[in-house]
Amino acid sequence: MKKILTIIRKEWMEVFQNRLVIFTVVFLPLLMTAIPLGILYSMRDTATAAGGNSLSGEIPAQMAAVCSSTMSGADCVRAYILSQFLVLFMIIPVAIPGAIAAYSVVGEKTTRSLEPLLATPITTLELLIGKCLAAVIPAVVATFAAYGIFALGAWIILADPAMTGFLSEARWLIAIIAVGPLLALMAVTFSLMVSSRVNDPRVAEQISTIVIVPVLAGFFGQISGLFVLNVGIISVTAAVLAAFDVLMFYLATRLFQRESILTRWK
Repeated sequence: MKKILTIIRKEWMEVFQNRLVIFTVVFLPLLMTAIPLGILYSMRDTATAAGGNSLSGEIPAQMAAVCSSTMSGADCVRAYILSQFLVLFMIIPVAIPGAIAAYSVVGEKTTRSLEPLLATPITTLELLIGKCLAAVIPAVVATFAAYGIFALGAWIILADPAMTGFLSEARWLIAIIAVGPLLALMAVTFSLMVSSRVNDPRVAEQISTIVIVPVLAGFFGQISGLFVLNVGIISVTAAVLAAFDVLMFYLATRLFQRESILTRWK
C-alpha cells in the first residue's frame, strides 16, 4: 500500500504541473454544472406555466416516466428537465482521467522518468493501481463536487424542496456514486493501455477520447426520446461496467510489458 501511495503522490506532482490537465480538472466540471443551471434558470417560468394541480394525460409518456403520480404538472416538467442533465455528469469522470492517464506513461518517457520508475522493485500491478487511482480520484472528487453544486443551484433556482428530493433519488445516487467512478476507471485503464503502446502523448490523448463516445450516445439518445434513464437501466449499466472494468484492467496489466516498453522507445 505504501508503494501505491508513493506512486499516487508522484503522479500528482508531475501531472498537475501540466496546465492543460489543471484546466480540464477545474474547467470541465464548472462547465458541466453551469450549462444545466443556466438552462434551468432560463426555463423556470416555462416550467411554472406548465403547472397544474396533478399529473394528467396531457403530460407526454416520456415525461411521465420520470414523474411520480403525486407530482403536479409543473413538478413533472421540472423533473423531466433535471433528468436530461444526468448524463452530463457522466462526461466528467470520463474526460478528466483520460487527460491524466494518457499522459501518465508516455509523458514519463518524454521527461526521462519512466526508466528509473520501472527499475524499482514495484510490481506491475502496484504500478498500475497507483496510476489508476491517481487519475480516478480527481475525476470522482470533481464529479461529486459538480453534482453538489448543481443540486444546490437547482434548489435555489427552483425553490422547491420536492426537486431537491428528486435529485437524491436512487437513479441519481447510483449514477453519481457507482456509475461515475466505474466510468472513470474504464477511461483510465483504456488510456493506460493506449499510453503504454504509443510514443506521443498527443496521440495517446486523442485516442483515449474514444471512450467518451458511448456517454455522448447515451446523452443524445435520451434527449431524442429513444429511452429514459431509470433505476433499472442505470443499475444494469453499473453491473456491466464493473465486469468490463475488471476485464480492461486485466488486459492493461497484460499489455504493460516493462522491458518491451523501454526497448521499443529507445
